[in-house]
Amino acid sequence: MKITSIKNPKVIFWAKLKMKKYRDIEHLFIVESEHLVAEALKKGIVKEIITTEDIEYCVPTYNVSIDIMKRISTLTTPSKIMAVCEFLMPDDIKGNILILDHIQDPGNLGTIIRSAVAFNFETIIVSEDTVDFYNDKVIRSSEGMIFNINLIKDNLLSIIPMLKEKGYKIYGTDVKNGKNIKEIKNNKCAFIIGSEGKGICIEVKELCDDFIYINMSKKCESLNAAVASSIIMYEVFNR
Repeated sequence: MKITSIKNPKVIFWAKLKMKKYRDIEHLFIVESEHLVAEALKKGIVKEIITTEDIEYCVPTYNVSIDIMKRISTLTTPSKIMAVCEFLMPDDIKGNILILDHIQDPGNLGTIIRSAVAFNFETIIVSEDTVDFYNDKVIRSSEGMIFNINLIKDNLLSIIPMLKEKGYKIYGTDVKNGKNIKEIKNNKCAFIIGSEGKGICIEVKELCDDFIYINMSKKCESLNAAVASSIIMYEVFNR
């Protein structure tokens, strides 16, 4: 189907999906670029494809102008293809878990998701005040790995006790105190990473069974949340 006007109702609807409140209402989000669209198609969550090229896909496809792509895109130079996708459905919790408390930087979250897939962490649980999974920068930073992991957003004070009932040991991160990550031997672990500014909130910290730290030079006080997460997951993956 061809659309030529930026005032077309479809175009107006797609453009609204740049805003979180509309994504949450519709349970839809947009991905841009051939790579991300291909990953979304493999996941089976693509509802519509929007493209400047005269190609038909296995889902409803809309051929549009560059001006329309600019209206929908969050990029300075829009891609030739986008996909409207349905929200990812949470799966059962399994494997090692990363818990994120108040992570606000979308680039950090996207990088953490990418590292989690690389190091076989099957589930990421985030606090309700963590940045939106479907923020365009989160999706791009994940390099499509957002489609290959179980993502859950919930109240950490409620879900952490549930994890303990399932046999998980909960480890907080502390730059000064705690065990070296190499000492961790448990098979069912959940590691909590706090925001760079505030760390793990006091109430969540009180639910931790133990604490770990990453051994590093005294010249550096702390690590970026994405870097710290990646190191922890790498060490667990290679233990």
